[in-house]
Amino acid sequence: MAAKPEPLEAGTKAPAFTGATADGSKVKLTDFKGQKLALYFYPKDATPGCTKQACNLRDNIDDLTAEGIAVVGVSPDDLASHEKFADKHELNFPLLADPDRKIIEKYGVWGEKKLYGKTFMGLARTTFLIDENGVIAHVFKRPKVADHTAEILSKL
Repeated sequence: MAAKPEPLEAGTKAPAFTGATADGSKVKLTDFKGQKLALYFYPKDATPGCTKQACNLRDNIDDLTAEGIAVVGVSPDDLASHEKFADKHELNFPLLADPDRKIIEKYGVWGEKKLYGKTFMGLARTTFLIDENGVIAHVFKRPKVADHTAEILSKL
């Protein structure tokens, strides 16, 4: 088995990425130059914790936007799964499909996990708050899914 996930640390230059969204558009890190970005990685669409986290961010997007923070979600799910998840919950930010884990692995959030005594490979729920210059300002290694917006805003 591989090592446990080792997310990039604060102070690190955020790795460049380009990802596809369900509507066919591409989202790149450079799209957010000059503003803050909450880049959040979550394990799976439509699961209870991931749904709570996405809905918390959706419900508070105006507070984040007021502070100059854009939101982008990334998971290993495919575009069809993202489209269904985003439509069902009326998400107001892009979700990037990363089934080949290129973005996920660049940020160090894929690795060995344990649940109920079983060991498996998976994504460690993690959010990176990236500053206006593309540097990781803060890493949330175990974000509170039901109150994630408040966590992000507390680091400004």
